[in-house]
Amino acid sequence: MESGVRFELFLKCACLSIEMAYLVHPLPLVEVQVREEYLHDHKSNFGKVTPGIWISVKSVPGKALYFETLLTEYGALYDKLPISAFQWKRVEQELTLETLQLWDSFDYNLTVIKKPMLGTCAFRSSDGNTHQGKYLFTIDTCHGDAGVIDTNFSEHDPEHKSFNIIQLNNGQFAAQPNNRILWYDKSLIPDTLKVPTFKVCTQNYSVERKITNSFGHTDEWQYKTLNENYTGV
Repeated sequence: MESGVRFELFLKCACLSIEMAYLVHPLPLVEVQVREEYLHDHKSNFGKVTPGIWISVKSVPGKALYFETLLTEYGALYDKLPISAFQWKRVEQELTLETLQLWDSFDYNLTVIKKPMLGTCAFRSSDGNTHQGKYLFTIDTCHGDAGVIDTNFSEHDPEHKSFNIIQLNNGQFAAQPNNRILWYDKSLIPDTLKVPTFKVCTQNYSVERKITNSFGHTDEWQYKTLNENYTGV
């Protein structure tokens, strides 16, 4: 293998390791209250909470997102709690886990980002109710190993979903996909919104599937198709 090819592969592997994590990813600092029944396997301590700070999130296909939390009064880390185990204030009209997170995780590889400009928002639950809150960050998944067969939906466009983490006004947190959320901004978004008629994406887009776009016949710097006649930019 030529040195240039080896270096290119090295850069790709380095970027892969930086941009995504396998199984576990660190989280932005978010102070939470942990419902203690989750810390006692739903057998006791109902109605009690203890303060904590989110440390990391875990993504396992077919399971809810799992959050790891530093329990500050105990100096202990507690792992594998779903988003329904957390609140940031006294909860009003409690929502179930299935309402707070619509989809299970899609893959083991994940990344966490904070999307710019987003803040106040509201998501619509399956019962038709709307729940307002503040956007915190986004968890997304991908298939990170080209040497392993991809059997999940994280890179299949019609099925892929993001998890936007929202601090809800009712005191809980939610993890919702883009198509369930409306965003609000005093400067950019009007009071009266249009009702979308969008359809769910059923495509996997590509720009290299038409053989008419081939450039393999030429080694010119300004490569062009056989149908192009230009002599320069």
